[in-house]
Amino acid sequence: MKEVLDAYGYWPYENRPKITWPGGARVAFWVAPNIEYYELDPPQNPQRKPWPTPHPSVPGFSIRDYGNRVGHQRQMALLDKFGVRGSISLSVALCEHHPEIIEMCRERDWEFFSHGIYNTRYTYGMSEAQEREMIRDSIETIHRHTGQACAGYLAPALSHSERTLDLFAEVGQEMFGERAGLYTCDLFHDDQPTPIQLRSGRRFVSVPYSLEMNDTIVYAVNKVEPRHYLKMLKRHFDRLYAEGAESGTVMCIPTHNYQISCPHRIKAFEEALEYITGHSDVWVATGREIASHYLEQHYDQALADIAGRAGGTQHHADRG
Repeated sequence: MKEVLDAYGYWPYENRPKITWPGGARVAFWVAPNIEYYELDPPQNPQRKPWPTPHPSVPGFSIRDYGNRVGHQRQMALLDKFGVRGSISLSVALCEHHPEIIEMCRERDWEFFSHGIYNTRYTYGMSEAQEREMIRDSIETIHRHTGQACAGYLAPALSHSERTLDLFAEVGQEMFGERAGLYTCDLFHDDQPTPIQLRSGRRFVSVPYSLEMNDTIVYAVNKVEPRHYLKMLKRHFDRLYAEGAESGTVMCIPTHNYQISCPHRIKAFEEALEYITGHSDVWVATGREIASHYLEQHYDQALADIAGRAGGTQHHADRG
């Protein structure tokens, strides 16, 4: 995807302008619960099968239904316990299917950002007009059900196109001005926020969202045991915390309520939250708060540093 790669260039981690977080924190820590809705028998996409088994996939659907019926309550109680407001990567169809979940999150002032409409309907094969309409629908649905202007985007099932970043920023700005369309979670290329170049020239940022710490990757793909996942989370935090003494870093734990919240796994997550939030110089934030702080305090300095390293000219290609 040449156009996506043109959205940012090579910018070495070492000797970047210093990032400072509120309160002098070393690490900006956020939890991104993916609260998703999967269709039992979704429409077919020629580029990707929604279920690895024949349709209807009752086991696949029902474990995700378990997440919304049981797992969400269990995870929410833990986040409440440690004072963490979730930043929800939301399949926005959930607003109609399970409005009670949306209301519980609203009561806690959690952030809602778009993860598409269903996690069984992909961006692959869409025209630009179709993808724009999907993004517009998701932003409008979030606002109608929560009152929030959607700031962030993670493509449904990570099925982004070469136009996704541009379209999300454009549609967000058209609908809600500078309150919406501020950041992406679809790039997994850094441990700090980074400026992203769009065809519109709008200010836009990538906020770190870790696939390595994502519970679905850990449990379903890499087959890691819960006690080892706890060790991974602690080691991940310890490194970012050490480096954050020089310049602020970001740690994200992306979760799924049908993974992290199973009875045999939840204790590992609880101990990780206790460990991370037990450090006083950690900013427990939301994705929007991290993006907004960076855009206001560090974005311009970052662009100047990038341009300086490129010999005084912007490193990005012209994407107009």
